[in-house]
Amino acid sequence: MSLRVRKPAGRRKPDAAEATAGAAREPRPPVGFAQFAMALRTPARAGEPLLARAPRAWQRMLPFAVMGVFVVSLLPVTIAVLTNDYGMGGGWAGALGVAQTVPLLLAVSRPVAAWGLVLSADVLGAVLLLVGADRVPGHSWPWTPMVVVGYLALMVCVGLREPVRTLVQVGLATGAAGVVLGFFAPDGVTNTVALLFVLSGCVLAVTGALRGLGDARQRVAEQESISEAERARRTLLEERARIARELHDVVAHHMSVITVQADSAPYRLPGMEEPVREEFAAIAASARESLGEMRRLLTVLRGDSGSSGADGNRAPQPGIARIQQLVEATVRAGQPVECSLAAGLADAPVPPAVDLSAYRIVQEALANVVRHAPGAPARVSVTYSAEDGEVLVLVVNGPAREAVVELERSGTGHGLVGMRERVRLTGGTLDAGPLPEGGFRVAARLPLDPPAEPVDPVDSRTEEPS
Repeated sequence: MSLRVRKPAGRRKPDAAEATAGAAREPRPPVGFAQFAMALRTPARAGEPLLARAPRAWQRMLPFAVMGVFVVSLLPVTIAVLTNDYGMGGGWAGALGVAQTVPLLLAVSRPVAAWGLVLSADVLGAVLLLVGADRVPGHSWPWTPMVVVGYLALMVCVGLREPVRTLVQVGLATGAAGVVLGFFAPDGVTNTVALLFVLSGCVLAVTGALRGLGDARQRVAEQESISEAERARRTLLEERARIARELHDVVAHHMSVITVQADSAPYRLPGMEEPVREEFAAIAASARESLGEMRRLLTVLRGDSGSSGADGNRAPQPGIARIQQLVEATVRAGQPVECSLAAGLADAPVPPAVDLSAYRIVQEALANVVRHAPGAPARVSVTYSAEDGEVLVLVVNGPAREAVVELERSGTGHGLVGMRERVRLTGGTLDAGPLPEGGFRVAARLPLDPPAEPVDPVDSRTEEPS
């Protein structure tokens, strides 16, 4: 028995599952490079050097190397300029050069401490130039060109590590130190107070903004991770509640039969002794009490259902016998589907839970085909094996056709949640994943005699659709 709708052939368009497999085959940047880029965007924590979370050792040492270059370059230049241009003694020039440049190495991990040392050395240097140098007029004061370059490199480290409040305090302290020194400026010097204040403020603003952007991205990523976990948990709980509502009809039917049989036993079996009558009466009372508890529980599960949902819940639950109607409706919607049901399956002793689970698995699988691979040929097969005592449900679809617009380009993979729960309910197994030639495959084995304790039905090959 088969139904087929043919569509004009076209170039193949990968469906969601094939797109996932294809994306995995595409060349991707190395993991180390991706982690290094993430480390560049991620602000360092307190006491942690910049790029401390980079994947490779040379990347973690890169900030120290950069600052080392600044120290090696600025130290001899500072000593030479202070000695030759400003006329400072060699001993003082060497000590001042070391004090102004070497703390830059500390800025990689302790930027505030390094800033305090450098600013103190720079202020001391301005004072020494004022009282101990004889050629200050005609040159930059209070900040020499080497001080400006080293200070800006220091501000980069401070801006990438410290909060906004600290950055404002650093900027104000820099400006205040320059203003105080400006009152003692000698005649004929090039005042660099405003230059350093403006440049350092710009560097702090830019690096602080980068840090804030990194913090915001980190918080968004953490929130998305939490939201995705909550969404998956909510979907799982909703699916379990839906299954519980459906199973109520199955269990209630059997409990009602037990109640009727126990109540009618004294009339169907005349001459029954009084203890036996009391036993049947107790059985009927227990069954009615169980039905009442189930109805109260179902009221809680359906507490948010509207009137239309309640009317829908009164409809008979579908089963394997209605899979053919489901396929026909899918074909009328324009999806080419073939259906193959095992002969004699309608008369097979299939438990109600297995009967309902088989229908729902086919329903969800076909819905995924329509959403993610519209126009793709699909095949539905349901077989029954009395020897193995199981029902095998198989839904396979090919790649989507280019002539059809894909309804959903991105999925959450939550369609498999319901399949897992239904298969777990019956103690079966689920195998779902993309096919090598394109398309997707869903195969569920539902035993006719489920175990007392449900088992995990998902094997290692089960994959979520993208």
